[in-house]
Amino acid sequence: MDKVSEGKLLTVAGFAWLFDAMDVGLLSFIIAALKGEWQLSTVQMGWIGSVSSIGMAVGALFFGILADRIGRRDVLVLTLLLFSIGSGISVLATGFTMFIIIRFFIGAGLGGELPVASTLVSESVAPEKRGRIVVLLESFWAGGWIIAALIAYFVIPRFGWRIAALGTALTAVYALYVRWQIHEPVRPVQTKQPTLWQNMRAVWSAPYAKATLMLWLLWFAVVFSYYGMFLWLPSVLVLKGYSLLNSFGYVLAMTVAQLPGYFTAAWLIEKWGRKRVLIVYLVGTALSAYFFGNATGLASILIFGALLSFFDLGAWGAMYAYSPEQYPAVIRGTGTGMAAAFGRIGGVVGPLLVGYLLTAQVSVNAIFVIFTGAIVVGIIAVAILGEETRGRVLV
Repeated sequence: MDKVSEGKLLTVAGFAWLFDAMDVGLLSFIIAALKGEWQLSTVQMGWIGSVSSIGMAVGALFFGILADRIGRRDVLVLTLLLFSIGSGISVLATGFTMFIIIRFFIGAGLGGELPVASTLVSESVAPEKRGRIVVLLESFWAGGWIIAALIAYFVIPRFGWRIAALGTALTAVYALYVRWQIHEPVRPVQTKQPTLWQNMRAVWSAPYAKATLMLWLLWFAVVFSYYGMFLWLPSVLVLKGYSLLNSFGYVLAMTVAQLPGYFTAAWLIEKWGRKRVLIVYLVGTALSAYFFGNATGLASILIFGALLSFFDLGAWGAMYAYSPEQYPAVIRGTGTGMAAAFGRIGGVVGPLLVGYLLTAQVSVNAIFVIFTGAIVVGIIAVAILGEETRGRVLV
């Protein structure tokens, strides 16, 4: 693939990723705003984030399998349409129950788009550039979060969360653009199409079981800690005594640190390899989470919050580069989608756990120690079970 094609693919797929991040980022701010509007309990706040993750788990599994059967591009378009239209409908929600039902379908679109997009890009780029390109694809996530934080800071206090959510619905138009701007990667011709059950069994067959176990533990640890921490971030700052508006501004400042996290991971991943970058960035995430949870003054909150964003999102980029490289083309979408789906179970448990623990008056410090421990599990999984895949030719 020539440089122009690589740049075009990265940009087109990257903006799809950016729109996903906008939705997830906005949700964290919307949860904080809904607490006052609908008088939500901390448990209900946790359920909003968790229902989205349930949808993401279902979407990652279903659309990952579908991508191996009908192709990556068309599934990418379907998932974009699902979460875009769902976001538009969400502005009509008049209460908690209706809102979380809609969030399930939005989550399904989000959960399907992410692994399918990374698989598509992985299969379309030369091996010596693949890791860097996939991490740069992930860097669009930071752009989406930054835009979400800006919208939250300038739009939600003045015009309300519905206007903010309506903006993400406009991304449906982009799905049509994607349909015509990217091509389906060439895959080996199969004389007989494997069944869904055969693909799912193959992921756990002897050649891939070790890699699958490693990925499932890694995805669970990363998603559990990320959604538990970041969906609650504005609300945690409010609990620490800051106003809603100030908490939005502080999260915006922390979010900017995601970009250098991605860019440094993209630069290092072809020099150090996937495994080493993952371990280093996960160690940084664990330390940052621990110290952020124990931070008291504004300076330490901002410093460790920025470091948390830097390392956590760099690790996400490396994980997305690493995951598709574990499998051959015939089960690549299924394997990556199943790992992402299992990880999304962590995304269900994380936000819910925070809600229940806060209700039980467990301290923020103790909650972040739990997330630190989860990340350590991911580090151990990669260190013991992971194999280096830098330069591996995808077949």
